[in-house]
Amino acid sequence: MKHVIALDVGGTGMKAALVGADGALLHEARRATGRERGADAVVESILTFAADLRAYGEEHFGESALAAGVAVPGIVDAEKGIAVYAANLGWRDVPMRQLLGERLGGVPVALGHDVRTGGLAEGRIGAGQGADRFLFIPLGTGIAGAIGIAGAIEEGAHGYAGEIGHIVIRPDGPDCGCGQRGCLETLASASAVSRAWAAASGDPKADAADCAKAVESGDPKAVEVWQNAVDALAAGLVTALTLLDPRMLIIGGGLAEAGETLFTPLRAAVEERVTFQKLPHIVPAALGDTAGCLGAGLLAWDLLSTEVSA
Repeated sequence: MKHVIALDVGGTGMKAALVGADGALLHEARRATGRERGADAVVESILTFAADLRAYGEEHFGESALAAGVAVPGIVDAEKGIAVYAANLGWRDVPMRQLLGERLGGVPVALGHDVRTGGLAEGRIGAGQGADRFLFIPLGTGIAGAIGIAGAIEEGAHGYAGEIGHIVIRPDGPDCGCGQRGCLETLASASAVSRAWAAASGDPKADAADCAKAVESGDPKAVEVWQNAVDALAAGLVTALTLLDPRMLIIGGGLAEAGETLFTPLRAAVEERVTFQKLPHIVPAALGDTAGCLGAGLLAWDLLSTEVSA
């Protein structure tokens, strides 16, 4: 049975699958990333995981994987196949495509940025099916974005397109790791809501999920923290839709798990701010934490179809 290897590398865990030509998940597996062991050990873990997946495919499906797709965090040079930098994994300039190709017996390997790869999956087989233009925004530890255009993801001239989390919303706001102040992700990410709710509730262990529950129970402090985040997010989204005019905004990540507790006030806040802009559909992501892995599989199959057509 023809298949490809799909691997999504996160800060704490790796999700992997063998993906059939029709997009079916033939086999799924997860492993710890083990970043505490250092960058070299993480790279070796990725290579070993991919090799084990290849062996599984040979044993259970009668042939080796035809290609592999890998999604990694941080700065990625997809064209050259280099994982340039990832703060949470500690690596710099890892020739990931070359290393994986060698470990997998010379099969073609596609390397992608984790959020853009997740966006590719959401656009083609998830919430964005049928939308020719969309913006995928996961609200997690930070906030990133993927710009979908006609079935592909726009990477930008230098691979930085879609970094909506670093739009400055409040110039006098909190310091951001990027060097600016008041970036969207310092105000509306799951981490930002967790910090604000921990301070407001007096419970240092309280997080964004706790805040959402408190909002649902009518806690006025929680409502204020939540609304502040929603307002900041709406301001960032309106900036994005003014520039990009997407047909759909797909919101994912941990904060989106609050469901209508997030989406009802968010839709209202965006609608309140638009003037001449066309209001896009604002919908929850459909694929959850499998988006990156599924997208990596799509990258691998795309690689094969490109080679055939060439």
